[in-house]
Amino acid sequence: MISEKDIIKIGSTQKPYGIKGEIVILFSREEFAEADSEYYFLMIDGIPVPFFIEEFTFTTDRSARIKFEDIEDEKDASKYLNLDVYVPRSILTEENPEIEESWHLFVGYDIVDQSGNMIGTISDVDDSTLNVLFILSKDDKELLIPATEDFIIMIDDENKVIEMNLPEGLIDS
Repeated sequence: MISEKDIIKIGSTQKPYGIKGEIVILFSREEFAEADSEYYFLMIDGIPVPFFIEEFTFTTDRSARIKFEDIEDEKDASKYLNLDVYVPRSILTEENPEIEESWHLFVGYDIVDQSGNMIGTISDVDDSTLNVLFILSKDDKELLIPATEDFIIMIDDENKVIEMNLPEGLIDS
């Protein structure tokens, strides 16, 4: 079984398109739309479920109509609205060297402080401004942590953990 740490969120399903079971997917980044994968994982009830791609048609640079195997009509497609879409992390890094530099690769990593205390898990990255932020989730709370090399002590890719030395008061509730 695939772990959430082995996959990366690339977008979300939007709405059915037409009557043949196609689904519109909105990708969070242009590069993610170009990922060459035979399948996507749809997150259903917290479980990544693989769906094999039958047809793929770009509609914009960040959206596409996807026809998955075994989804034959609009009724079937409507069961898969507003779900997060993932691909294996390895597909993105092998194909797109520029993504290797992206903070988005750390989605799913745990953040710990220098004492090893769990701060949270990176659920998303906000790179809409010059100051990139990790969006962490822990105990149904959301924390924002600056994504900067200045605070990073160590990155353990094997265990998907980032150790950070954060300024005092940054994560106090």
